[in-house]
Amino acid sequence: MDRTVEVWSGGVNTWECDEMGHLNVRFWVAKAIESLAGLTRLMGMPDAFARSGGATLVIRDLHMRFLREARAGACLWASGGVVALGETDADLLLVLRHADGTPAATFRLRAEHATASDLRPFPWPQRIRTACAALMTEVPDFAAPRSINLSPVTESRANLAFAERTGMTRIGLGTVRADELDVFGRMRPEMFIGRVSDGVARLFGPTRPGPDAAPGDPPQRIGGAVLEYRVVHHGWPLAGEHVEVRSGFADCNARTRRVFHWMVDPVSGKPWASAEAVVISFDLDARKVVDISEAAQAEFRSRAIPGLGL
Repeated sequence: MDRTVEVWSGGVNTWECDEMGHLNVRFWVAKAIESLAGLTRLMGMPDAFARSGGATLVIRDLHMRFLREARAGACLWASGGVVALGETDADLLLVLRHADGTPAATFRLRAEHATASDLRPFPWPQRIRTACAALMTEVPDFAAPRSINLSPVTESRANLAFAERTGMTRIGLGTVRADELDVFGRMRPEMFIGRVSDGVARLFGPTRPGPDAAPGDPPQRIGGAVLEYRVVHHGWPLAGEHVEVRSGFADCNARTRRVFHWMVDPVSGKPWASAEAVVISFDLDARKVVDISEAAQAEFRSRAIPGLGL
């Protein structure tokens, strides 16, 4: 039974859509984070993402599934709930929906209750536990992990030395800008996935592979999309700190490619974030997933890097 409650309502702007013709992943995440703020209000933390707030929620682990694309002009709204509450952390669920309530994307977050100034975890007060009791929900099948393991990550594999040694592709390099920060002065969550989206063509190339075309058939317009993502945040860079994104293929079959993206500090080599993505080829005219050819599969497998992980 769906026990989630409405926490956000909005829509899709043309400028939020990418070359694939649908809402870009960074804006999915941005809308989910605004939805999270709506959920924290119901949890008894109305100032969780305000400069005046003494306590906030820090996202440590984020699982996403993309179920139905959203195109320019679409109405979206979100519902949310609390799956579990620990001593200092919470397992939260957000579902972004189309106007008729059909799930469009799901977001499962592990977040810590922490001081806003230095991100020091501390226990939930009883008043928040009481408020959360009315928001408890279960994870529906459509939000459960399908192709990604959600086992806890105790130590990240992401580091610059490994990326350089194995030839992981550099798809992003830059410095955190002031306009990428939240009210506390840390990089906003959607900025990591946005930099991945900006640079991923360097990994895949200008066109995505599709099925073998039959003789005489016109060429298909093939793009790419992500079905499922897991992002683990290891640190939160500040304005002026440097970021480098390295990416590599782990495996491939006819329907999906498994890709890892690491955001690291090019100065220290330490990880800022790591992500696992399940990627597909997408027919831009039929708006559906397509299998890729045997030759394309072999090419992806030839580029696979052993030892990739979160």
